[in-house]
Amino acid sequence: MRSRYRTSPRLAAFTYRGPFAYFVTAVTRGRHPAFTDSSAVTQAIGALHTASEKYDSNVHAYTFMPDHVHLLVSGGADSVLGDLMRFFKQLSGYAYKRSTGQPLWQISYYDRVLRREEAMKDVARYIWANPVRAGLVSDAGSYPFAGPSPLPERW
Repeated sequence: MRSRYRTSPRLAAFTYRGPFAYFVTAVTRGRHPAFTDSSAVTQAIGALHTASEKYDSNVHAYTFMPDHVHLLVSGGADSVLGDLMRFFKQLSGYAYKRSTGQPLWQISYYDRVLRREEAMKDVARYIWANPVRAGLVSDAGSYPFAGPSPLPERW
């Protein structure tokens, strides 16, 4: 039997504060393909950069798929993942609703705390290759809604 209360996907014993790296996925409301529109992606990327600056975080990789976004982010000494994600979704959701009249995001997001630095390279490759796996492009470098731009050669 399903609980009528939504459980948090966050780890209960982890603070999500400090210099950790995270693989994050946020999904659009109702899986609506909001990110097929380049202006929606441009607004969301701007919100992501604003939020990362405000909350002392680095965005190492992102890909905006039609109905979700994958992020690889790391925080500074006092940064909190929840603050970053809340502000990013608030800014991007507000801009999207102003231009379309529709909500952008599903409640919450999914995260995975990365434990090793070398895992960041694997996650970044996974994020950038997502459009290829989905059949949207044949080459990850040609997908317009991935970054940072240009994609780092070292990874």
